Amino acid sequence: MSVPPRPAALLCALTAAAALLPTAAPAAASARATPALTFGTCPNSVPAPPAPERVECGRLTVPLDRRRPSGPRIEIAVSRVPASGTPAERRGILLVNPGGPGGSGLPYAVTKRAKLPASVRRAYDVIGFDPRGVGHSTPVDCGAMGGLFSAPGPDPVPVGPRAERSYLDAQRRLADDCATGAGTAMLPYLSTERTAYDMDAIRAALGEPRTSFLGVSYGTYLGAAYAARFPHRVGRMVLDSVVGPWDWYDFDVLQARALLRARATFFAWTAAHPDRFDLGNTSDAVRRSYLRAREGLAARPVAGFGPAEFDRAVYRALGRTERWTGLADGLRAYLTAGGVAGLRPAASFGSPESRNYEAANRIVKCADGPGPTPREIVADIRRIRRLDPQPVLTGLEATACAYWHHRPGSRTPLGGPAAPPVLLVASAHDPVTPVEGARRLREVLPGSRLVVLDDDYSHGVFASRGNGCVDGTVAAYLVDGVVPGADTRCEGPGLPTPGKP
Repeated sequence: MSVPPRPAALLCALTAAAALLPTAAPAAASARATPALTFGTCPNSVPAPPAPERVECGRLTVPLDRRRPSGPRIEIAVSRVPASGTPAERRGILLVNPGGPGGSGLPYAVTKRAKLPASVRRAYDVIGFDPRGVGHSTPVDCGAMGGLFSAPGPDPVPVGPRAERSYLDAQRRLADDCATGAGTAMLPYLSTERTAYDMDAIRAALGEPRTSFLGVSYGTYLGAAYAARFPHRVGRMVLDSVVGPWDWYDFDVLQARALLRARATFFAWTAAHPDRFDLGNTSDAVRRSYLRAREGLAARPVAGFGPAEFDRAVYRALGRTERWTGLADGLRAYLTAGGVAGLRPAASFGSPESRNYEAANRIVKCADGPGPTPREIVADIRRIRRLDPQPVLTGLEATACAYWHHRPGSRTPLGGPAAPPVLLVASAHDPVTPVEGARRLREVLPGSRLVVLDDDYSHGVFASRGNGCVDGTVAAYLVDGVVPGADTRCEGPGLPTPGKP
């Protein structure tokens, strides 16, 4: 991916460019695509599916501001993998979103589709897209983001009034950098609600009467926003690993607390395998090893890897139990030999893709509703530190909204009684999107059902955890419209067996 355009180039780009639900779109609908969206080759970031399947990409031009259809326009990059079944099996289009905010969905049509049950692949054209501001859809750039990409970065957990003031100052500088880099004119128009309108423009350009949708993590928030604005256009909607209907800052704080529970589980799991990891045979002993590693890196970073980089690595690892072995091995390797190769992610945090992700993430969160006050931020960090003096605050991304240059007057609407029943999917112990979010979102989506994977500690469930109960329930809903008569609980895998050294 090329480096996102700076403000002048961006302005040029803008001005230049168990009941049964009724079946979804008829098979012939795919032939009614309008000239607004034509497909051809894809950028290199989109992998090719195995033959004979194919992926094709196109660009859709939409208004930056839907209330000014003749004003500046932007391009939305779209990908499509056609359904592999017969015309009689076809159920329409299935838009997919991998999360974020800020995640690129263009390759997701290929990568997620490869994991879907065969019946779903046969039934749907899987449609990926980069949300506005992301990837190949008029990407935004916030520059230095208040030093976010400095390596090593400052300790992200402020202790004491001076450190708290420094933390808030970094958030202020991040907001200023986004106003300069993306341009203040862009900030109001990269919200989740605006992306929901783009989703409906994709549907219309493809000539489909309804949008079926699979959203993961932030994609659930996007799906709920679509259901609020276009309830009559919703086909079959699966919201997996659900963000609840909270303000983004409140969600971030909830997540920070859930990460403490997940980390405590990780400590106990590591302690249960002392011969394998040699970090201690009790949770407290493993915790001491963990703190020794973090304190060592805070005192003397290794090749640009300090406490901020350490916390980002921990944040990433806690969300998927298959990464726990690597995290424990990385801790041991640092404590015994002083190296950080086992902790450092393969992808650079300062890459163009990462910079675009982090910029879009803050812009979208701050466009979706009012932000916190600086006083609230300090009070919440102190409360979290009372739960544990050394928390992981990496996910407190909406703190920058306290200083944002665009202050939305209302929250993004989610759900509503006019939307048809949707299927919510959750892991019982997901630390990234705690299960409470699914229960709360169900309250604004009447008639919806919740599928919970018990005894599971990872983020992302459907066509991800390899659970037959979850995958079968969701596939039956997507293909045949079968809404479970009640909420469903599936037996989960439990904690993982450590991988080999």
